[in-house]
Amino acid sequence: MAKNKKKIVILGGGFAGLECTKKLEEHFQNDPEIEIVLVSEDNFLLFTPMLPQVASGMIETRHIVMPIRTIIKKAIFYEGRIKNIDPYGKIVNLWGSRNKRGISLHYDFLVVALGSETNFFGMSDLEKNAYQMKTLNDAVLVRNRIIDMLEQAENETDPILKKSLLTFVIVGGGFAGIETAGEIMDLLLDVRKYYPNIEREDIRVTVLEALPNILPGFSESLAKFAQEKLTEHGIEIKLQTAVTSFDGDEVMIKKLDTENKDAVDDSKISSIQSKTVIWTAGVTPVNTIKRSLFKTDKGKIIVDDYLEVAEFPGVFAVGDCALFLDPKTNRPFAPTAQIAEAQAKVAANNLHAMIKNKEKTKFSYESKGQMAIIGKRTGIASFLGMNIHGLLAWILWRNVYLSKIPTWDKRFRVFLDWAADMLFDRDISRLKFMRREPEKEYQVLDEVDDVW
Repeated sequence: MAKNKKKIVILGGGFAGLECTKKLEEHFQNDPEIEIVLVSEDNFLLFTPMLPQVASGMIETRHIVMPIRTIIKKAIFYEGRIKNIDPYGKIVNLWGSRNKRGISLHYDFLVVALGSETNFFGMSDLEKNAYQMKTLNDAVLVRNRIIDMLEQAENETDPILKKSLLTFVIVGGGFAGIETAGEIMDLLLDVRKYYPNIEREDIRVTVLEALPNILPGFSESLAKFAQEKLTEHGIEIKLQTAVTSFDGDEVMIKKLDTENKDAVDDSKISSIQSKTVIWTAGVTPVNTIKRSLFKTDKGKIIVDDYLEVAEFPGVFAVGDCALFLDPKTNRPFAPTAQIAEAQAKVAANNLHAMIKNKEKTKFSYESKGQMAIIGKRTGIASFLGMNIHGLLAWILWRNVYLSKIPTWDKRFRVFLDWAADMLFDRDISRLKFMRREPEKEYQVLDEVDDVW
């Protein structure tokens, strides 16, 4: 490697990291002096908007993962977990294990796009007992859990226990929570005919939301329409309701007092008997960011108008791990793929401008619209200034998200899954997975990167 070669390292293989890599490849495809390196814990991009459909068995598991090596062209790819970032020495260390060498990567420019993880707000019992909807593994575990509960409830003679087995609680009324609730109810109603001892009224799907309305970010009329349709579909929605604990059998909830948020009214504390809680109520930046040397606020890296980390020129942060305030609301942007990709493009353009001694551009964001599926053939969308709901919004959702899948083969496979779902019943096989113990982590063995 030539000594005058400049190395750009991108951390994170999600929507932001991959979009930034692709944009940089466009800028520097014919420039031998620039080396681009992408580091990701997984060797695939997970198409998270379709996770609820994997959980319901509509889409096959592998169809929403795209191998990173099939998407990138010029970049060098490392699969590994970030141990730490040294912005003074300009080094990123990756964990090693018994089966994998630890690696030290030197960089000249850095883009941090490490995303976020589930935030349980310090409730350890929920973290231990609740299911999540963040990874492919989460979606498969949720699907297995639902089928497991149906199998147990079918032959259960105790009516109280049977009811708790068939009660599914989703915490969080945002995109993930609402779409998960709709998909779970569709699955339960589709496969109920295979379980003759389970009646329609035995099934209960409940969404708990701490805010006064579901789907914050949508217009009030659209959110209200979504709530009405979900209720018609048999999904119960409890607003201004917070979860306080879950021991695996009982969800403790409290009604929030909007006038005095600190006041706890014991009369408003109640419980739901349920064996299954799915938590979609919040995200927090990953620990690598929190314990890094970057200045953070609420765990997010503080960036300037150009998405650059102020005290470290040439270091950019984008997506869920970057703190960038919306000038209209003076609050952080929502953690969506649309915003992550928009920031990634600006960061890539600004890196190109730095290297070529051109002027950087400030990040400004205009939403292209928002969409959510709320059950079979029903959706809501805010698109080009219009509010759309019902079948048209559902078709729009499918077309837009299908076009966002980066590889043609996966688009075709998802399309076939959707077509099959219209013709055939859902699969009720429960796939048994054995959980392996996590690998012990070792220190970095040596620097295998900078070999001249």
